[in-house]
Amino acid sequence: MSDMYKFVIPAFFFFVFAVVSAFPDGAPVDACVKPRPNQPYHGQARSQSPETSPFQILQSSAHYGPGSQITVTIQGTDTFKGFLIQARDVATNNWLGNWIETPNTKIHPECSAITHADPKPKAQASFLWQAPPNVQGGQVYFTGTVLKEYATFWSNLVSQAVQQ
Repeated sequence: MSDMYKFVIPAFFFFVFAVVSAFPDGAPVDACVKPRPNQPYHGQARSQSPETSPFQILQSSAHYGPGSQITVTIQGTDTFKGFLIQARDVATNNWLGNWIETPNTKIHPECSAITHADPKPKAQASFLWQAPPNVQGGQVYFTGTVLKEYATFWSNLVSQAVQQ
């Protein structure tokens, strides 16, 4: 084997491993504050069009009151490995409220976001969001990114309220 191949082959496997294993324990907090909201940095990969997403974000209610809780669910026709979801006030578009931490999730309270804490495939994931106790109430929506694989993801997905 030539000296060049002794370098190229290990470098190739290192590169593949690095790409596949990037962010296995959730999106970093700086994903919350990138200039383009919810546009994660994934090397040269670009987000798929939201209209083509096999995933949807559902919320149990569009309205919140002081301290109220809303269940948020990611589901779809395929499995996914990661996500970053933020809560936003409809009137101001500002980050709002807190998430109740559950197994296999990580919270970024500074931007009202929740992300995955493991890279295992998921068919569905549900979370509990809580409104601040000192608010009048209003409407909330949830927006974010869902990753099928590191280079296959959908950004700027917006939740839909479940009709009751």
